[in-house]
Amino acid sequence: MIPIAQAHLGVAAISNPGRQGKNNEDRYSVSAYILTEQQPLPSLLAIVADGIGGHRGGEIAAEMAVESISRYVAASAAAQPTEILKNALVTTSQAIYTRAQSDTSLQGMGTTCACCWIIGDRLYTTTVGDSRIYLIREKGIRQISTDHTWIQDAIDLGAMTPEQAANHPNRHIIRRFLGSTEQPQPDTRLWLSRDESDLQAEANQGMALRAGDRILLCTDGLTDLVKKGEIFSILQKQTGQNALDKLVELANKRGGYDNITVILLENPGTTIKEPTRRRQKLTIGCLTAAMLVMVAVAMVIGNWLWDRSSSSGSASKTQTISAKIEVTLTPGFRGGSSLVTPVESIVNPPVSNKAPGVQTPGATPRPATLTPWPTNTP
Repeated sequence: MIPIAQAHLGVAAISNPGRQGKNNEDRYSVSAYILTEQQPLPSLLAIVADGIGGHRGGEIAAEMAVESISRYVAASAAAQPTEILKNALVTTSQAIYTRAQSDTSLQGMGTTCACCWIIGDRLYTTTVGDSRIYLIREKGIRQISTDHTWIQDAIDLGAMTPEQAANHPNRHIIRRFLGSTEQPQPDTRLWLSRDESDLQAEANQGMALRAGDRILLCTDGLTDLVKKGEIFSILQKQTGQNALDKLVELANKRGGYDNITVILLENPGTTIKEPTRRRQKLTIGCLTAAMLVMVAVAMVIGNWLWDRSSSSGSASKTQTISAKIEVTLTPGFRGGSSLVTPVESIVNPPVSNKAPGVQTPGATPRPATLTPWPTNTP
């Protein structure tokens, strides 16, 4: 992929150390690309990582995660986004573990990770740990990722209610993280409903974003102190960087016990207009019928001229008519927002000279925060 300076979605990001004097072990990155010069489909990768481990180990692991995943994805052809994300996390985990084994002061370091990759208007996600991804759509907010924690396992098994888990002493025990001795299992379930099975949640990968959709990635420094409903309420009243400032302010007001990192992505509208399969079939059918008619007409005219030439006895003056037919067929598509469309089959959007982005009515548009390498500040 080719890096570009401006994202096709609105971007806001913030990272705050909190109020307890703790070293900031969170890292984040937002990078924008186009696939190729020939296929300038816009692409955006957002990553949040929350490091764990003492004596700088956490921040080093988080830095390695953001940098390694960014490089891996950027070097890909974006042909299979879900598999690319999973492989990027597994490769990164191995690198973090190897680094920890080579330095005794870093042994035991690791990091959580939440990734969103948006290609055109298609959303792909993967997570490890308890950093979260939310979808804000119309009049609701939904956590579309899963916490890989001891508490979440207990809730899933019915051994504990969410209310009982709120203040449980084991609520921060993480089941999965990058840098572990065993290969982590990146989670690609994208939850749009409570009633979905694991297979249905995985099939949601590549879902089309709607106009006005927002994606929020954050570390547990926010979600431990600010409830989902409160996040939604603030996002309803504020937009962009102002909303993130309010979220961090509220978390710090309630103690700010941990680092707080948040990325907000805002979809201004439908990026790609795809023809439906029915329209494609009709188009091909019409072109085929027209081609057959033209061939038939050419044959009738040719036969008529041949008969006329033969009847006049001028065999030396044979007339030849050739019909040249050029037909351009549109590549196949899978239409409908509920179907996952491979990147290769998305029609190239027209290239605009204007930089894409989100403009909030009544406010000055903010440029996208693009940080290809780890950072603690927007």
